[in-house]
Amino acid sequence: MKKTLVAAAVTLAAASLSTQAMARDNIYIVGSSTVFPFSTAVAETFGRNTEFSTPKVESTGSGGGMKLFCAGVGVDHPDMTNASRRMKGSEFDMCQDNGIKDITEVMIGYDGIAIANAKGAPQLNLTTRDLFLALAKDVPDENGNLIPNPYKTWQDVNPDLPDVAIEVLGPPPTSGTRDAFAELAMEGGCKTFDFIADMKAQDKKKYKAVCHGIREDGAYIEAGENDNLIVQKLVANPNALGIFGFSFLDQNIDQVQGSKVGGVEPTFDAIADGSYPISRSLYFYVKNAHVGTIPGMQEFVAEFTSEQAWGPDGYLVDKGLIPLPDDLRASVGAAANALEPMSKP
Repeated sequence: MKKTLVAAAVTLAAASLSTQAMARDNIYIVGSSTVFPFSTAVAETFGRNTEFSTPKVESTGSGGGMKLFCAGVGVDHPDMTNASRRMKGSEFDMCQDNGIKDITEVMIGYDGIAIANAKGAPQLNLTTRDLFLALAKDVPDENGNLIPNPYKTWQDVNPDLPDVAIEVLGPPPTSGTRDAFAELAMEGGCKTFDFIADMKAQDKKKYKAVCHGIREDGAYIEAGENDNLIVQKLVANPNALGIFGFSFLDQNIDQVQGSKVGGVEPTFDAIADGSYPISRSLYFYVKNAHVGTIPGMQEFVAEFTSEQAWGPDGYLVDKGLIPLPDDLRASVGAAANALEPMSKP
């Protein structure tokens, strides 16, 4: 009897989704502002070259996209979400709790996080330690105690840097770029202090709070999810720095330049070979329960993972995507097209 009731409930849910789908015949995608231009390019190509409607793509930030994606099943909820960092275990649990049981994870390529300023301004050569000291909420003093960040200029942080006020335009907490910057750049610099590195084994929560905490005194300015707006503000203020994905640097190279990090410029090759220190993987996630009901989902995944899109000579490379190596691209593409459900991260 119980099995019959469960089967009936599943059939009813599928029928409900199928009925709702009549109100929407296009794929609905949310998520990362970094992945947005890649997803938009695929959506436009897909809409132009297939019988399906052009997917709707919104830039909500990775965290905001996960909240929308994991809120439930049905046409009121997104079919896919883009992310500039991997889904968190807590987000996976939220999806599961809201009835989203099977999710396919697709790593699409790599991106670097650029620390950029206006073309014509001095190009900076920063270390992750410089970035931590400039932007952390609390920093070590000469006695090894953590104090509220006192540094006002880049020269205060490092005498080799300019005597210019620290003013950095960056993404908000909902952004995957912010998460990746905190993990790769801030924590990378934070753990160069031995007593903070030792803290990780003793008090992981405190360690993360120290290493990922961004100052709130005006030196770091949350500039929203619109990376194009950051570019405009950098052009207007040559003393400011901005944080965004390599693709936006690449698309605006006539207006802005990337700072070196550890002596390495954020270039396509340096990100691809891992020598640029602030590099990360990019993803999109598929709500498998919507496949077969929302038209074109499987075909959209096939387009995104085609060699003409994400391959070394594909049209996404022209947008700034750093492709996966051939063998990894083949295995990820096969899993994506088979819609293999992911395990909890």
